[in-house]
Amino acid sequence: MRGQRSLLLGPARLCLRLLLLLGYRRRCPPLLRGLVQRWRYGKVCLRSLLYNSFGGSDTAVDAAFEPVYWLVDNVIRWFGVVFVVLVIVLTGSIVAIAYLCVLPLILRTYSVPRLCWHFFYSHWNLILIVFHYYQAITTPPGYPPQGRNDIAMVSICKKCIYPKPARTHHCSICNRWVLALLSGNPPWLNNCVGHYNHRYFFSFCFFMTLGCVYCSYGSWDLFREAYAAIETYHQTPPPTFSFRERMTHKSLVYLWFLCSSVALALGALTVWHAVLISRGETSIERHINKKERRRLQAKGRVFRNPYNYGCLDNWKVFLGVDTGRHWLTRVLLPSSHLPHGNGMSWEPPPWVTAHSASVMAV
Repeated sequence: MRGQRSLLLGPARLCLRLLLLLGYRRRCPPLLRGLVQRWRYGKVCLRSLLYNSFGGSDTAVDAAFEPVYWLVDNVIRWFGVVFVVLVIVLTGSIVAIAYLCVLPLILRTYSVPRLCWHFFYSHWNLILIVFHYYQAITTPPGYPPQGRNDIAMVSICKKCIYPKPARTHHCSICNRWVLALLSGNPPWLNNCVGHYNHRYFFSFCFFMTLGCVYCSYGSWDLFREAYAAIETYHQTPPPTFSFRERMTHKSLVYLWFLCSSVALALGALTVWHAVLISRGETSIERHINKKERRRLQAKGRVFRNPYNYGCLDNWKVFLGVDTGRHWLTRVLLPSSHLPHGNGMSWEPPPWVTAHSASVMAV
């Protein structure tokens, strides 16, 4: 069908081009001249309908992958609860193995000071993991209010084709704007990550990574002994291990492999977000700022992110640290304090070093 259409349109285009050339070089009959003008007018109308100042390779890729995005969004929407339950079950299994298998072993071998250190550190880490995960999945990310005219709109939403505030992006899963939205909706949170729960999300990733490294490193000797014991299960004659001992061996191997895998994967994600926080941008803004930096560099200008107050001040703003005492009460201990600002006006706190910029990331 497509080949027949090209065969029919090819001679027609050639004839029209010849008619155009004749119209320029010699006088054409009024009927032919009107036909040429109508053809030109139709081309202008067609190009005006297809023209888009925001078009480009990224727009074409987004349009091509729209069915894939739709499929992923709907899968995440329906299976978000399943992923949350899976995280809770896996974390609970590690805690159960630590109490039922690891604790009886270290009670016979560790000294009292070492036991006290492990006891306090492990429970402190576990409390922070549970607290920040609960806050991350239950705290709304923040949405701009609807119907207000006193909010500064700085760009056009490509999904809604409607003006939106600064640092606000469209979530395809929630189908609404989210304040300071990150790259998407993590399936293991079943919630968007935005202005009001960004700190909880990062803190959960950080303390979960610390917990997995702690378990993986602390159980290394136990893992080697358990793995060596499992290797002897098929010997002749078979070793005389009880059912409890066999379950302990397999549980220790499971604990080490799971914690090591999560530590590597979640640790890489945590480092990536730590770099973004140090630069004062989200993952979506990184792509926007990268394009803007290249565009201004071609014009001989320098791009400055207006939300970048310097590495240390960026972390203070992100963590809500106003005084030195807050490093203990708001970072090392569970805290439900609100972030700076309301997610729509981005005035820095008074203690932040003065920062000026001529370009705004939107």
